[in-house]
Amino acid sequence: MYVNIIVMNKFKSFLLAISFIATSFSVSAQTSDNPWAIAVGADLINLQGDNVDSGLGFGVPALSLSRYIGSGFSIGAQYALGNSKNNNVDLNYSSLDGILKYNLSEGKILPYLFAGYGMSKFSEENEDKDGFFPSTDSGRTILGGIGVNFALDDNFAINLSTSYRGVSEEDTYNHLQHIIGLSYNFGAGDADKDGVPDQKDTCPDVPGLKEFDGCPDTDGDGIPDNKDRCPEEAGTEALQGCPDSDGDGVADIDDACPDKAGDAAMNGCPDSDGDGVADNEDRCPETSGDAANGGCPWADRDGDGIPDKDDQCPDEKGTVASNGCPDQPTGLVNFIESEQNRFLFSASSSKLSNESKEILNNLNALLNQYPNVTITVEGHASSDGSTAYNQKLSEKRAASLKDYLVSIGADANRINAIGYGESKPIDVNETAKGRKANRRAEINRSAKLKLN
Repeated sequence: MYVNIIVMNKFKSFLLAISFIATSFSVSAQTSDNPWAIAVGADLINLQGDNVDSGLGFGVPALSLSRYIGSGFSIGAQYALGNSKNNNVDLNYSSLDGILKYNLSEGKILPYLFAGYGMSKFSEENEDKDGFFPSTDSGRTILGGIGVNFALDDNFAINLSTSYRGVSEEDTYNHLQHIIGLSYNFGAGDADKDGVPDQKDTCPDVPGLKEFDGCPDTDGDGIPDNKDRCPEEAGTEALQGCPDSDGDGVADIDDACPDKAGDAAMNGCPDSDGDGVADNEDRCPETSGDAANGGCPWADRDGDGIPDKDDQCPDEKGTVASNGCPDQPTGLVNFIESEQNRFLFSASSSKLSNESKEILNNLNALLNQYPNVTITVEGHASSDGSTAYNQKLSEKRAASLKDYLVSIGADANRINAIGYGESKPIDVNETAKGRKANRRAEINRSAKLKLN
């Protein structure tokens, strides 16, 4: 009964010690980055062997100090006090061991294996012998076991372990040692005092936040400064923490026109005239132009759509095929040089024949094809009658061609009519055949075609 009271009193003292420790330390990250660990607990000793009767006892404290050395391994020392009983003899127990531990994983639940070497002492109560581990009561001990840590928070964990301890000396016992306790992990540096250990702190020299691995978020936009292109201006994650004042999807820091919605291809600026030159660089932002001319259109004096800088005839309307100059009226030249270019009349007449009208229809089509060309129509007469009469007759014959062309749509300003009387015969007037050939109108082959 007395032994049980002592055991219960010691267990209560152990619980009080754990409560005191749990309220005395601040909290920080519990990882392998915290290399040191202190543990305090209670142990249960279970004697083993054929000559053992009962052999079960409780004790406090069980203390340990260990250091993580890498690759899952830790080294440390363990000291434990306890009680046991064998054949109605009360025994005091103590042990001191060096321990090598190997973590099987890392996480909230951390199983591990351990082994060690040390000393174990079993002495009867009220014995008074010299030495911490007198040779008559102590034995060298080889041990091995398993354990597990259950994390309570970033520092603290409940520790459970059991080990078999082999002791070969006389007056000692092989035994099982079961320990339950509380461990505290510490030792990682924290230069900026932000509660995140340096080995895990992405910004070890600047106080920050745990959720950002120790980095600050100066502008409070949820993006840590080390990933924020604009750490002092609240922005969006899509723009790496930068704001976008005009809402065009281009961050203000990259936007040449931060107050006007634009296009990313234009560095955030608009292009009002759609000429591919951003308004902030366009000398003519409301008029489509050429980037090589500062966004302005090139001068085009003749209005033919070909800029003066490329126009070989800048004062005459032309075509691209002719480098800004009018196309040569090849079809019209061919007509003038053909046999169709002769319109015959009856004696003393300026009336057109149906055949002549058909030919003039074709000529009008050529005039439409070459809108920049003007022509001269020449009228002629045979030598019959007086010179004055023949002059007027030739003028009427030229005018009849012009009037017909105008009647079917030709521009009168593009047609000159002139009469030469009997001054330019193409055959002799002494024969009826020759006089018939001379009663004519034509666009003379020697006439000049003028290009506007």
